[in-house]
Amino acid sequence: MKRSILFLAVTSALSAAVMVGDLQASSHREAPSITRSPTVDATDFYLFNSYESGREGYVTLLANYIPLQDAYGGPNYFALDPAAVYSIHIDNDGDAMPNISFNFRFSQSLANDGNGVQLAIGPEGDQRMVGVPLKNVGGISSDSTAALNFNENYTVEMVSGSDVSTLMPADGAMQFTKPYDYVGNKTFSSSAAYQAYAEQYVYDVAMPGCDAESRIFVGQRKDPFVVNLGETFDLVNYVPVEGDSAPGAGDGGGFPGGITQTSANDDLTDKNVTTLAIEVPTSCITGSGNGVIGAWTTASLPQARILNPNANFSRPEVNGGALVQVSRLSNPLVNELVIGLADKDKFNSSKPADDGQFADYVTHPTLPALLNILFKDAVNTTLGTDIEDLAPANFPRTDLVTAFLTGFPGVNQLSTVTPSEMLRLNTAIPATPAAMQSAFGVAGDDLAGFPNGRRPGDDVVDIALRVVMGALCHDIPIAGEPTNLGLCEPADAPVGNVPFTDGAPLDASMLNSQFPYLLTPLAGSPN
Repeated sequence: MKRSILFLAVTSALSAAVMVGDLQASSHREAPSITRSPTVDATDFYLFNSYESGREGYVTLLANYIPLQDAYGGPNYFALDPAAVYSIHIDNDGDAMPNISFNFRFSQSLANDGNGVQLAIGPEGDQRMVGVPLKNVGGISSDSTAALNFNENYTVEMVSGSDVSTLMPADGAMQFTKPYDYVGNKTFSSSAAYQAYAEQYVYDVAMPGCDAESRIFVGQRKDPFVVNLGETFDLVNYVPVEGDSAPGAGDGGGFPGGITQTSANDDLTDKNVTTLAIEVPTSCITGSGNGVIGAWTTASLPQARILNPNANFSRPEVNGGALVQVSRLSNPLVNELVIGLADKDKFNSSKPADDGQFADYVTHPTLPALLNILFKDAVNTTLGTDIEDLAPANFPRTDLVTAFLTGFPGVNQLSTVTPSEMLRLNTAIPATPAAMQSAFGVAGDDLAGFPNGRRPGDDVVDIALRVVMGALCHDIPIAGEPTNLGLCEPADAPVGNVPFTDGAPLDASMLNSQFPYLLTPLAGSPN
């Protein structure tokens, strides 16, 4: 789900500077066309200063693909598309065009010189060598992958201006390997054993013109996004306001009938994703700009695909023509909950530099109006009020334009301002250690969190819900002091100070604190 452009703009103060950032979310099955191509559907994108101990001076970028993976989804599990190009783009000068791109291309192969594992079947004199139907035929470990029948490898191309370089593993290998998905514990014996196996495929990589090495990993992970997905898209089938006096208090002292925090509200708790992760030295990606970078991920397919009427493993189809972008993600839920249905496929194929064509969806968003239709009568009845319209009344929504399209001057705004939808990170703000992070990022007095980039433990859904309903029209804490940003007034947003929530909690303690930060995937067979 494209975790919404319930754009968050929160703030931070360095000197007298104020920060408001882009909203984040996730993107599962967000547009009509992409539902037909799940292998190239981006689900989440993360951009943050690395907070692993000893990795100061690095930036981590995580692009997740293939939504809603059931761990038991065999026997072919979740390979990436070998015809696709998966890219992570970085803009460091503000023109909304990539200065640096990392392009991932995948290949698939069978064991036994492409013939696959075969078994001798039948009695002597009538014996046949017959290929097995499974991707593995025995146990797999960090010590041995001999039982693998199917392998995925990939290459990474770095494009910097007119320079194109192929990145290579520091161990001398000619290509990178993607670990086999976590099919279960008869194959891998335990979660710890699978993690040890997968960690072999975290690669140190030399980048051209960069003294320090980068790190790359591609593989299956537990889906890090937390969201009340089913009920949210059933016309928000819950009361999206905190029902306790404080999240997790369990006292029912909040909004009458409001939803309360429990992991049972997370519909992605049993899902995996496939992660493309890269950690790069900060100095090698900031260029000559102001230290703020914008980033996004895309997936592209060849324009023509002709199915082979006599398909086989190596040639199921013929692909040709120019590459066509079919998926795009930075600030999520943009396409799911902001862009109109008629333009969702167009958004996926567009470039940030062309985002002016979608401006009306930001300046005059429909989601607040929908929430007003769904909940106004119930709110007035419950509270005994007569609120005419729950939606913010400041048009155009300059609060969302600042957060979504430009960033805030002096904080997360690039050196040149081109209105565009990108995730923006101020690389000069030091990372906050995992144990000290606030799930509410800047709004929680944590300058290193959302919307200054996005970390896996930032609870962007709750933040985004509040911002789209006008939180930025009310005072928010800047260095601990309640401050109005001057974007709009409290009277413009009658429920802008309400603790909206989907009831699905998230924080950094629920994830790892080392690259690639996301948890070991769930086992297809846990016993």
